[in-house]
Amino acid sequence: MHYRELGDSGVEVSEVAFGAWVVGTDWWGDRTDEDAVELVEYALDRGITFFDTGDVYGHGRSEELIGEALGEHREEVTVGTKVGYDFYNNPQAGHGELPKELNAEYVREAVEKSLDRLDMEYVDVLFLHNANVDEVTDEVLETLYDLREEGLVDALGWALGPSIGWLAEGDRAAELDFDAVQTVYNLFEQTPGNHFIDTARELGADTSLIARVPHSSGLLNEQVTPDTELGDGDHRSFRPDAWFETGWEKLDEIRFLERDGERTMGQAAIQWLLAHDEVASVTPTFRSREDVDEWAAAPDTPALSDEEFERVADLYARNFGVGRDDGMNPEDFRTSVDGDDLRDAGILPAQSADD
Repeated sequence: MHYRELGDSGVEVSEVAFGAWVVGTDWWGDRTDEDAVELVEYALDRGITFFDTGDVYGHGRSEELIGEALGEHREEVTVGTKVGYDFYNNPQAGHGELPKELNAEYVREAVEKSLDRLDMEYVDVLFLHNANVDEVTDEVLETLYDLREEGLVDALGWALGPSIGWLAEGDRAAELDFDAVQTVYNLFEQTPGNHFIDTARELGADTSLIARVPHSSGLLNEQVTPDTELGDGDHRSFRPDAWFETGWEKLDEIRFLERDGERTMGQAAIQWLLAHDEVASVTPTFRSREDVDEWAAAPDTPALSDEEFERVADLYARNFGVGRDDGMNPEDFRTSVDGDDLRDAGILPAQSADD
């Protein structure tokens, strides 16, 4: 395992992180609390030191289990959590999005409750959870800075998702010099990550990226194949069928990344992300010890060569040679500013005077 710094915060993260939305929830398969704690401990044994959870995951249960598993290792690990959804006053309805709450008072109370559940005195990284750009007011920012000054938080981040887009939010995080932006980013979904890297470079911002969904919902780790039947409760079933159908075609075009068995496709997908200096960490979805063994070892496999990296860029520019719709169109990208961010980035065409 290798380690990188989040922005210039001094907070160190393992290049492969443990995304704890699989802990305390059933969105990625059922497991007992004991199994979840054991998987976290196993990941730590394999060199993973960055554990990323959120208060809304299992309505606080994920934080409780992470605290239980990591309590005696507190000085060895980096723990991030997220606030912004009011699950205290709203029951979970399937996979639907809960109402958000981001006023200054709520943020402070939510952080204090998270620390209680984690049984920790501070969190290394605090993320605003899917906050719209206009929800992060001066008062909210002042509260975040106060929490950092008080030692309850070391680094600040903005978690974006789950849908593709969120350009206005990621750009704002870089403008504010947040330490981290967490976003969907993978070989098949490069738009947000590439955009935020460009933004950070243009602004000279010390904002690191944390790549979510690095395996493109099971395509790049080959856990979703043409023979896979996704259950109604499986979070990946929200992808359109065309996404997986075209994805299998794209996968065949990048088999060269496996280097004749020197790395798996799942490891190559992680190495492609880590080839970007701005990417501090990658959060695959671990469901078994075998997943941990494979992906925790990814940073120790051969890094992508310049030739491989350029070949991927050329394939991406040509949609990997696939000439049909994958069901994930730019018109459907998420935007909180009526598409202005997408148009400014050239993802959507500019509006005419008649629009």
